[in-house]
Amino acid sequence: MNRLKARLFLPLALAFLAFAAIGLSLLKLHSAETGVSVETTTIGDTPATIFRPERKPLGPVVVIAHGFAGSQQLMQSFALTFARNGYVAVTFDFLGHGRNPRPLGGSITEEDGATRALVDETAEVAAFARTLGDGRLAVLGHSMASDVVVRFAEAEPDVAATIAVSMFSPVVTATEPQNLLVIVGDWEGMLKREALRVVGLASAPQEAQPGVTYGDFAAGTARRAAFSPNVEHASVLFSQASLGEALSWLDQTFRIGRTAPADIAARGPWIMLLIAGCVLLARQLAPLLPRLAAPPAGAGLKWRRLWLPVLLPMVVAPLLLRVLPTHFLPVLVGDYLAVHFFVYGALTGLCLLWLRRGDGPFPARPTLSPMLLIAALAVVAFYLVALVWPIDSFVTSFVPTPARAALILAMAVGTLAYFLADEWTTRGDGAARLGYPASKLAFLVSLALAVALDLERLFFLIIIVPVIALFFLVFGGFSAWTYRASGHPFVGALANALAFAWAIGVTFPLLAG
Repeated sequence: MNRLKARLFLPLALAFLAFAAIGLSLLKLHSAETGVSVETTTIGDTPATIFRPERKPLGPVVVIAHGFAGSQQLMQSFALTFARNGYVAVTFDFLGHGRNPRPLGGSITEEDGATRALVDETAEVAAFARTLGDGRLAVLGHSMASDVVVRFAEAEPDVAATIAVSMFSPVVTATEPQNLLVIVGDWEGMLKREALRVVGLASAPQEAQPGVTYGDFAAGTARRAAFSPNVEHASVLFSQASLGEALSWLDQTFRIGRTAPADIAARGPWIMLLIAGCVLLARQLAPLLPRLAAPPAGAGLKWRRLWLPVLLPMVVAPLLLRVLPTHFLPVLVGDYLAVHFFVYGALTGLCLLWLRRGDGPFPARPTLSPMLLIAALAVVAFYLVALVWPIDSFVTSFVPTPARAALILAMAVGTLAYFLADEWTTRGDGAARLGYPASKLAFLVSLALAVALDLERLFFLIIIVPVIALFFLVFGGFSAWTYRASGHPFVGALANALAFAWAIGVTFPLLAG
């Protein structure tokens, strides 16, 4: 009896914990806007958001630009921190990004192409932003946008400070831009070296050191490299150290003294708690799915068979795609990624057919049924409510525009092929221990091989691969729980295929032509 009570109590306790985590995190995330007026607007066709301090005199304006495959939501922590401390902040969606209706035109690899278009768009936003504060201006950019804001600041002598996060820009000189702060995550080895090189241009004859300010703010020659601890290319945007360094740099540039401690909008831990609560809630709701197969369906491959569908697609897919055409969608590298998913899944399926022919039938045949589709749609509905909304609200743009909705369907063709084949391969009675994570690792290695074979075109995949790894981790958990409840690998496969297609379709930049 006590054991039965424990079995009933534990799920209820965990569900309560999940709801408590979600509620607390939402309360804290919304409280970050206390004392800040947030207004959405458009500048030309560019979606933008203005963050103003309430009940304080308006100070200098900071124009904040996001990086590749990002959106203005990614930069909210900086905007809120600045606004809570007296600055006016303006975020916006670059051409081809987020909810910007206009695609990004021009060559991605040439300075007079896409880079020039992004600099011109930044200038348009800055011209609007100058009318909002006290007339003084600073700029902040992350990753791709670090180069954009550096180029803009060098062309505009009234930009008093430039803050470059995860920076790489070949146009920095010993004197320009003015008052340059470079913030880099401590796990970004190559960019840390670049930050010290750039600061070193102005610190001669001594070798530049992190955390040391060189030059003079009044003369516009100040420079500093700051390394935020325990963060990488994305989480550097939510680091309290990053936010504190940026605010301090602005205060020193504009000679603003504070009698009270700085008010930092450190939202990163609360965002993680919100996502953790949603994941825990998914774990507790999964047993409500109907049982679709008994014994559990799947190939049930042991390691003596599994090595072929794990290793062969890993090597062959990038080699095939080195020669096959992959340009068919107006989205940067997203079309390649969709084709990679499709080819990888097709090769996995062919391996399964070969194994079946040589070693006997599988325990069950892959099948679809109305109840299976209903179960998969239920999981998708949970994704939409518990993941799409919080990600779009607090992390990055995740609600598709009409143009991106069609892209999601095209992407789903590739992701369906991959997840259906992969889930069937790694599930079933007797399936190899750790086979599921091994297959995901093989896919990531395959992407790395693809980048090595075509670095110029696929360079931006280097930035995306860690995000794909995180998605594999989170949605792999969902897949395991749905499989344990339903007994059929296709429930998780269908839901995860749509989730990945959605993520690719809403984040990768749209290109003109």
